[in-house]
Amino acid sequence: MTTMAGVGAPAPPPDARSRSRDHRGSPIPTGAMIATRFMELRKRRGLMIALIAVTIGIPTVFLATRLLLHAIAPKSYGPAGGYDIYAALTAGVLYTFGFIIAATLGCTAGAVDLPEGMFRHLVVTGRSRLALYLARIPAGLAIIIPLVAVGFSIVCAVCVLAAPATLNFNGLKVPAGLSLSKLETFAADHPTEVVCDLPYDGPLDVAARCGNGPAGPGGPFVPGPDGNRGSATPAQLRTAAIEIAKQNYPEYKARFVYPPVSLMIKTGLWLELEAAIGLVVGLGLGSLLGQRTVAVILMIVLEIVLTPIFIRARIPHLENLQRAVVGIATAHLEPGQLPLLFGGGGRDFRLTESTTTAVLVILAWLLGWTALGAWRMMTRDA
Repeated sequence: MTTMAGVGAPAPPPDARSRSRDHRGSPIPTGAMIATRFMELRKRRGLMIALIAVTIGIPTVFLATRLLLHAIAPKSYGPAGGYDIYAALTAGVLYTFGFIIAATLGCTAGAVDLPEGMFRHLVVTGRSRLALYLARIPAGLAIIIPLVAVGFSIVCAVCVLAAPATLNFNGLKVPAGLSLSKLETFAADHPTEVVCDLPYDGPLDVAARCGNGPAGPGGPFVPGPDGNRGSATPAQLRTAAIEIAKQNYPEYKARFVYPPVSLMIKTGLWLELEAAIGLVVGLGLGSLLGQRTVAVILMIVLEIVLTPIFIRARIPHLENLQRAVVGIATAHLEPGQLPLLFGGGGRDFRLTESTTTAVLVILAWLLGWTALGAWRMMTRDA
């Protein structure tokens, strides 16, 4: 006689079995959910064109134009690469616009389901709303991180391969990588150029004629201590040039013909961090407000209006509140061999904070805006 095991045992309902397999109520997003959100964002052609145009297009067009101009008229237009171009594109263009375009992507991912009527369809699937929200973070990062990396790689390649042969230091062409003694020797061999072109904090003990171009107050001269415009002896010029070179050496040491590998690695990680912050904060803000346009405008104001003001302005009794701005925290983590963001230096006030404080501020913004965005999505009416 043939017997069948389990005859008469109640079978679980099909919907229960499917839920047990796909973890429908789990707050942790699955790979399929992340892939779905990634495809939804990638299919937005206008958004993708804007992302590519800003992260890759702007530096590519700028560098291609400089390469072409230098090839046509090398005496009129300098090399397309080098440290100065690298610093301007990374600390100026990629940092600011990378944050804004990443925030635009985040605001779109956080708010676009409501006006398009897709939020109700997502809710009726039975998926956890928290999982639906969290899935948008890796999906957005999978888009913005590679785009920033490609744009930054183009900048690095051109700035290294098309770097000038000599270092342009305050308008003076100087060999790169000199020690202090070698820079003093260079200054002694080119005393007039050093005295006329390099800055010096203090009274000069010599008077030098600086050719036909304007240099120093009153015309093409560097006046002596009594305001006279006579010419110093060669020995006096060499002594003054060595003193000027010694004072300028710390700034000279931070300059390069082209960026070193260590600086490029640090800068790349720093730019990716800035883009990730823009995405996560924009996602939370877009979800909280329920619309994209206002959220994007607020993120732009934060980046190009409020952050420069807070980092440069002294507001009595509110300096700790200023340090709570995420842009000031990321500016503190900027690689030291890049120029200061939003200006600064000298006797001007510039808000500073410790590295530990900067890291805690960044974590607070990431976790805080993620919590706000997720809370709004979990409590919103379908």
